[in-house]
Amino acid sequence: MSFLRVLLAILFPPLSVIDKGCGSFFIVFLLTLCAWVPGVIGALVILNNPKR
Repeated sequence: MSFLRVLLAILFPPLSVIDKGCGSFFIVFLLTLCAWVPGVIGALVILNNPKR
């Protein structure tokens, strides 16, 4: 997880997970629409997952 990805996850969470797949993008996008903090947490969890 690079510094740029973490910065993107804080500023605009869906943009940071765009290369992880369509499902991850939409999940983080919906979480961000609900509130900003759940979107950031979801993006950081997806980015920290070593399986993808």
